[in-house]
Formats: sequence, structure tokens, C-alpha cells
Amino acid sequence: MDISRFLLLLLKGLSELDFVEKVDIQTEVFILKGHAILKKNRFLQIYFNKLTGTTAFALVEKDKRIWGIDYDNMRRWHYHPLENPDNHQSMDKKSIEEIIGMLSKTWSLLK
Repeated sequence: MDISRFLLLLLKGLSELDFVEKVDIQTEVFILKGHAILKKNRFLQIYFNKLTGTTAFALVEKDKRIWGIDYDNMRRWHYHPLENPDNHQSMDKKSIEEIIGMLSKTWSLLK
């Protein structure tokens, strides 16, 4: 997937979430990185590298990841569950829309 398509799908998905306050994204040739500022002093860290396929979404609270979904060449697709965000649990490939849906569901579980 190219960066412009990734960005389009990302912004569309994030714009539909009522807990997203602001999105700050930077692109550098084949890399996209940034943050979505969320309510309750949380943010979503986002990273995508077109060349390697590396993809990372980390929900952060108090400077610590509390949930996430990643893809890298070593661990492949995996997630960091809310119950134990340091754990790496294998999962099938997810689209951006599916990841945003999982973020929304996770958000509803947070207090």
C-alpha cells in the first residue's frame, strides 16, 4: 500500500471516532508517522513504512503503551492486548479499517 492510500484510510477512520481530538501526521518519502490526540490525555502513535511494510499503532497513556497492533518482518502481525500490553499475540493481517474498529472497541473498555 502506498502512503497516500494509507493516509486516506487512516484519516477517514479516525474522523469517525468521537474520542479523536486532533491528528498530526508527517510523511517522509516512504514513511508516515504521527499521533492522533485523544480524549482523557491519551494518544495513538502511528507509524507506517512502505518499503518494509512495518505498521504500528500504539495507544498510549501516561507515556506507556496500553494497547497496540503491529506488523514487522520478524513477528509479523501481532497485537498488544489491553490486559497485558507487553505481550505479543499473533493475529491475522488487519486492514486499517479493522484496526480502527479494534481501537474503537478497546476505547469502549477503558475507564
